[in-house]
Amino acid sequence: MTPLDWLTQLLEMLAALAAAPLFVGWINQCRAWLQNRSAPSILQPYRAIRKLFYKDAVLATHASSFFRVAPYVVFGAMVGAAAVIPSVSTRLPFSNAADAIALVGLFATARVFISLAAMDVGTAFGSLGARREMLVGFLAEPALLMVIFVASLISASTALPAISEGLATRTLALYPSLAFTGVAFVLVLLAENARIPVDNPATHLELTMIHEAMLLEYSARHLALMEWAAALKLFNYACIGFALFLPWGLATGDSPNPGTLLASIPVLAGKLAIAGAALAVIETVSAKLRVFRAPEFLATAFLLAVLGLLVHLLLGA
Repeated sequence: MTPLDWLTQLLEMLAALAAAPLFVGWINQCRAWLQNRSAPSILQPYRAIRKLFYKDAVLATHASSFFRVAPYVVFGAMVGAAAVIPSVSTRLPFSNAADAIALVGLFATARVFISLAAMDVGTAFGSLGARREMLVGFLAEPALLMVIFVASLISASTALPAISEGLATRTLALYPSLAFTGVAFVLVLLAENARIPVDNPATHLELTMIHEAMLLEYSARHLALMEWAAALKLFNYACIGFALFLPWGLATGDSPNPGTLLASIPVLAGKLAIAGAALAVIETVSAKLRVFRAPEFLATAFLLAVLGLLVHLLLGA
């Protein structure tokens, strides 16, 4: 690994931290435009996070040290995930320490900590949200792993940079297996990031909320870290989708030059803009599902991923 690789690694992590709230702000703007509402500023997530960092934290009476530590662990897990996902280059030193399976483990670690922290204070809403979150995770993680396995069979590797580089340097061809897994990945992305139709990030109705129910007891810097981590998770999932299904535009090769790295930044920005607009369209035309319909939604994602795996094994495509 060269000094340029380490610089690329650092810049990629800083770009993820900076771009994640912007990506959420862009999605919120697109949703408002599609619903014929006055759109908030694209910088609104930055302002909300900044305001929370300046406030004094209020903790529940029975909150333990675990409740205080959880936001830092969740945020650290999302930053660690961003470090191994190729967003601008496939030459990432940290990717040697964690493949796609370990990446799913980082997401699972964050889920466990946020769920346990929600139950720590003993409120009804926190426990309700934690149970629903673990149900969604229990069903979404196998589907995500199956999606990654299909791409890894094509590229003969479970490392995301290697998968991206292998797919980007192949002769352009249609892969029916990736078409099935692409739809499955979109369904998993919606469920894992508390988006419609599985959850609504803007709701505070106790009968429907999942992610927001686990954050009701947090405030100030703790809530800021949780919100920032949620934006990072959405950004990470978008970059995973780009790495698996749209790997073109990444700086590839054993020694990418600075010009190639700089050129990959506007490509990433364009992909995020299109993905954010598409996500806003999906959320606008979809209706919120009942909580008990979420297993059927994620079971469909798993079946599509399995279909993609079977198509690849039987047809080699």
